[in-house]
Amino acid sequence: MNRSSKAAAAVLTAAGILTGGWPAAPPSAAAGERVLWGSVTIPPGRDGIVEASGLSGPVLGLGSSLTLTAPAGAKATAVPLTVAGYRGEVAADGRTAAYTATSAESPWRTGTFPFVLAVPADAVPGTRLDGCLMRLADAEGVTRASGGCQVTVGLPSPVLSRPESGVPLGYRPAASGTAYPGARVTVSDQDGNEVCADTAGADGLWSCAPGRDLPAGANRLQATATLNGVSASSEQIQITVGPPTPEASTVPPR
Repeated sequence: MNRSSKAAAAVLTAAGILTGGWPAAPPSAAAGERVLWGSVTIPPGRDGIVEASGLSGPVLGLGSSLTLTAPAGAKATAVPLTVAGYRGEVAADGRTAAYTATSAESPWRTGTFPFVLAVPADAVPGTRLDGCLMRLADAEGVTRASGGCQVTVGLPSPVLSRPESGVPLGYRPAASGTAYPGARVTVSDQDGNEVCADTAGADGLWSCAPGRDLPAGANRLQATATLNGVSASSEQIQITVGPPTPEASTVPPR
């Protein structure tokens, strides 16, 4: 797809998660149709917002509609747009959700049109859920733009529960927390250097200790979990490294 075609089409995004991108070969469309396409990542048991941006091209009037079909295993749960001129509706079974234009004043030309998707708690991180479709039709039901969105099951953010922020630490402070079972967890310092790493057990617990001394003074630690090609990071914690203490040097048992 060339640059001008991209500018004319709608782009999907997952709010706060991942910006939608264009694939090397987007779905084909009939002559004169524009192509909707994007990609989103949503962790198991979570909701994510998929947004279609304002469209250029012929003005579609009163009664035109934008419909999302949820991918296999996921459900559409809400249409949270509150701007006047549109009516949102979600099917009882969660398979589809749609906005319909209730005003003749150039609908779909500005703003974004969000759909909430829910991914089941038992979805496996790294899995792509097939069948996410989007369709923009005029009042007569003629498709004017169509395509799909690639929905990938993400990874829940790990928790870095130890060391505690603000507590004086030794030069090799132990780290521990929770993460998705089987995920590889890497703890990094403020410069992005690996401090230690472990694999979360079946209970989600992980722990590790540095193999080298950390530099004295203020620092930040963050844990990043990776599994099946997807990753997520914990919140950063502020630490101060100083003389070693017995408590700071001990790795807690699982």
